[in-house]
Amino acid sequence: MARSVSIIGAGRLGRTLGKRLRQLGWRIGAVVTRSAASSRAAVRVIGAGTPHAGLTPRALSSDLILLTTPDGTLADIARELAEIGGRDCRGKVILHGSGALDSSVLAPLARLGAFTGSLHPMQTFSDGVATNLRGVVFTIEGNPRAQRVGRGIARALGGIPVVLKSESKGEYHAAGTLVAGHVLALVEAATQVLMKIGFTRRRAVQALLPLIRQTLDNFERLGPKASFTGPISRGDYATVIEHREAFRHHPREVQNAYAAVAFLAGSMLSASPNTTIKHLKRILESPRRDNQ
Repeated sequence: MARSVSIIGAGRLGRTLGKRLRQLGWRIGAVVTRSAASSRAAVRVIGAGTPHAGLTPRALSSDLILLTTPDGTLADIARELAEIGGRDCRGKVILHGSGALDSSVLAPLARLGAFTGSLHPMQTFSDGVATNLRGVVFTIEGNPRAQRVGRGIARALGGIPVVLKSESKGEYHAAGTLVAGHVLALVEAATQVLMKIGFTRRRAVQALLPLIRQTLDNFERLGPKASFTGPISRGDYATVIEHREAFRHHPREVQNAYAAVAFLAGSMLSASPNTTIKHLKRILESPRRDNQ
């Protein structure tokens, strides 16, 4: 297991991983960001490291190099690091932190003899909020040696390593987005619906969060179908019609989201998917007709 690490792109993910690895006894080498101020700030959060504004060959003085830059910059970073590092790249383990991209984006470094891969925790990271990595799944792919290092890091952080095929990264990341970013949009839409009928934001959140938490607890304890509630689960299509009419007073995006999620629920959770979808099509795909 490598015991020294340089971090290129010390945003929320890079700072979190750097701080936890330091606490586990790793030596923190170069901490590279775009500016001197941001690199010094990252070093303060991590608790160790040498700040650098821009790529430097010193990043390759560590056993492990973590690239935690935005996805759109990874290809350029890999190419620049290969150019300035040259033969010093040989034998280094270089992991990027993208959930959507595989290790092929690091090809210029692999051609120089680096062991390349990706390490991605399926977790959200927000400024000012401590992120718990214990029990979090870390997906890993790439060169076998890079995979071994990635698995070791995941376990050391209290996570659960899962090795993925490179071609599966897109589906993996899309699945995570469904239950993070997209679910958050649904929660905010429901919050705004309640606010429109007189709830304060605080009261709307107080109403929705226990419902969300109980639903997730039931999902974990009982499984998806046993936890499925609401009018579609009961075949109560008259209530679905009422929902359709109520949402006409709200933005088209909310109406479309309700219909899309209804079809998804009917397909995946209903005891009789074909019958459920048939009823939903009659109700939701012909909104101007009276439905008996």
